[in-house]
Amino acid sequence: MENSLMAKPTISRTAFWDVDFDQIDFQEKDLYVMEKVANYGTWADFINVVRFYGVHRFKQKIVFAAYLKKDVLNFICVAFDLQITDFKCYTRRQSPNQPWNS
Repeated sequence: MENSLMAKPTISRTAFWDVDFDQIDFQEKDLYVMEKVANYGTWADFINVVRFYGVHRFKQKIVFAAYLKKDVLNFICVAFDLQITDFKCYTRRQSPNQPWNS
């Protein structure tokens, strides 16, 4: 087994119901792991992911997440002193006033 597959944070499989958890390369797929855990993991998973990657790397990478739930996005902004406009998922988000929701 590759060394990179062995180095992983101490997290549950909760956020990874749709993939083979044992095959995740936690170094190469760091943003994927951060995004999944932030959106669908437990609080302990979130804390352990931030510890595993470090605050600096987490802040540097999480802004490139393709999708974060609104409450998760707001929490990360407050907790890590980031602006909502720093996030790719915010700047690419569709307009909330869609014509079929009138």
